[in-house]
Amino acid sequence: PSTPRHTNRLINEKSPYLLQHAHNPVDWYPWGQEAFDKAKKENKVIFLSVGYSTCHWCHVMEEESFKNKEIGEIMSKNFVCIKVDREERPDVDKVYMTFVQATSGGGGWPMSVWLTPDLKPFVGGTYFPPEDGVHRVGFRTVLLRIAEQWKENKDALLENSQKILEALLHRSEIRVQGQESPPPSKEVMTTCFQQLSSSYDEDYGGFSESPKFPTPVNLNFLFTYWALHRTTPEGARALQMALHTLKMMAHGGIHDHIGQGFHRYSTDQHWHVPHFEKMLYDQGQLAATYSRAFQISGDEFFADVAKDILLYVSRDLSDQAGGFYSAEDADSYPTTTSREKREGAFCVWTAEEIRALLPDPVEGAAEGTTLGDVFMYHYGVKETGNVSPMKDPHQELKGKNVLIVRSSPELTAARFGLELGQLGVLLQEGQQRLSTARAQRPRPHLDTKMLAAWNGLMISGFAQAGAALAEQGYVSRAAQAAAFLRKHLFDPTSGRLLRSCYQGKDNTVEQSAVPIQGFLEDYVFVIQALFDLYEASLQQEWLEWALQLQHMQDKLFWDPKGFAYFSSEAGDPSLLLRLKDDHDGAEPTANSVAVTNLLRAACYSGHTEWVEKAGQILAVYSERLQKIPIALPEMARANAVFHHTLTQVVICGDPQGEDTKEMLRCVHSIFSPNKVLMLADGDSAGFLHRQLPFLASLERKDGKATAYVCSNFSCSLPVTSPQDLRGMLCP
Repeated sequence: PSTPRHTNRLINEKSPYLLQHAHNPVDWYPWGQEAFDKAKKENKVIFLSVGYSTCHWCHVMEEESFKNKEIGEIMSKNFVCIKVDREERPDVDKVYMTFVQATSGGGGWPMSVWLTPDLKPFVGGTYFPPEDGVHRVGFRTVLLRIAEQWKENKDALLENSQKILEALLHRSEIRVQGQESPPPSKEVMTTCFQQLSSSYDEDYGGFSESPKFPTPVNLNFLFTYWALHRTTPEGARALQMALHTLKMMAHGGIHDHIGQGFHRYSTDQHWHVPHFEKMLYDQGQLAATYSRAFQISGDEFFADVAKDILLYVSRDLSDQAGGFYSAEDADSYPTTTSREKREGAFCVWTAEEIRALLPDPVEGAAEGTTLGDVFMYHYGVKETGNVSPMKDPHQELKGKNVLIVRSSPELTAARFGLELGQLGVLLQEGQQRLSTARAQRPRPHLDTKMLAAWNGLMISGFAQAGAALAEQGYVSRAAQAAAFLRKHLFDPTSGRLLRSCYQGKDNTVEQSAVPIQGFLEDYVFVIQALFDLYEASLQQEWLEWALQLQHMQDKLFWDPKGFAYFSSEAGDPSLLLRLKDDHDGAEPTANSVAVTNLLRAACYSGHTEWVEKAGQILAVYSERLQKIPIALPEMARANAVFHHTLTQVVICGDPQGEDTKEMLRCVHSIFSPNKVLMLADGDSAGFLHRQLPFLASLERKDGKATAYVCSNFSCSLPVTSPQDLRGMLCP
């Protein structure tokens, strides 16, 4: 690569997304005091551009506008230009996205917002093409018009921005109304189930026509609904909806059949043609969800998909020090000599390529049948490509194939007269060869930023899979990542989490000059991860840290007047609003997960005020939970757990004893949404015994590992056989 012509301040940043813009001919600033001071001193409008490294339209706007010297000059001359990575600063992103959605009716990234020097927004949008078109005004025109308006009508703009801010404050306030209490569980569960059921796609699974998103929050709700209604037709349907969706996703093109893991979402109804970026938060949640599907159904198919996801993350998203990277991009160079990147280039195939890689004749099949024929039939490969032009507006996938399982192994085997076992071997050989060939292609960009929240989701994925699949290696990987968080994303002196750290030179882990403090979602997902890791490993250090973090979360984010937690802490003058989210989307919203965390924390500590807080969060969202619970499926699930009270499953025994391990395996093999597991190892000086004095009264029967099932700290009769325990946990 030639020496870059331009370099701006972003060269000193750590975020891979900001570094991608360090050579734009734009005088970019990172979000911070230096930029704010310049805007005030020179009385200039701030142009704020927010995106993230795997965002396709962010790349497009950069190519078209931010790399254009002339547009760069207009930007730098008239505005103070600030670039933000929304994954580093979700707080800044949410404030201005609230404004863009309120004023334009839509939102998304790249987000483009113009602010007064005191950071109040007055114009906003998303992607702008560089020049005026028939239907859209171009970025250059918008820049010049706003600069002109600021010169001519500054006072009107300032006044308007103040009004907008007041309206936003009013609109975005989420607080408890009067004497609200948590909504009744039965009604909320029924409404949420009915809303999911009516939007369910009977043929292909999922909950919309297209695009289709994995939304693990919906599937986890359905599993809990099933567990509480096992004997009813609705319960059976809930389970069928969840398992069918997981099966169709695993067969689809959204699942990377050669490189493992899942892409972001499908552009069509069939889970076929995805947007190809791979996000850590999807892998973490899906690994946990597929593990639960295996726990419930006993079908090895789901266990294999969970293993496939964890293989991908271990191989491609893992830092040597133990943390997990954020994402892999969708766009890459088709070949080492290509000049421009294409979406999906790393993952798609022509029929010709596959034929050339798999020419071997197949024994036992009809004369002339090659491995390529069998592979192409099974994965829906067509000579002219299998992507509909409707799903490929830029013709990037013309003549290419996105692999999708189009036929069951039985049908493929029958079609070629093969044994099932033989077919499995052939398909595996095909995958292996394609994987080797793909390794020669230029890889997509890897975002090596490591975020506390997403690492938390991934630790939960490894821990839950380790427990449900009885794979100790996964539990160890989760513990390694938790130790990484404690070392690199936690400040022991203040007791606070940090948001992010970065892969440095020579595989070191780096921190930015001024570390970004953790947000609510960082605390919530890390606390959830530590509880999951404790249940999988029974190492009490993780429990102790989880409870410390829960206290800190209460201190930093709890709203004592309106209840529930704010997404960001108080005291940052550059944040105009402290918001609370109210939507479980690609990731569950932090308050939803906080409800379950608080209930678990109370079980492990005996602090009943945590149960009270959980109830207060549910009260805040009560109206929404009763009207449109489909917007908050994770909170609807937590509401059911709140009303059913958590069951404490206590195993008294020697952690190393075979009888103890057998009891633990029994607990891990059962899906029960309202149980917490603890091991009473008889060490009265240990953390758990100090927290819960009632454990001292539980003893081992006849010296054997003994289980007690307790609710509100009163316990059942002791049992010493896994069969009896299973009977108590599966009513």
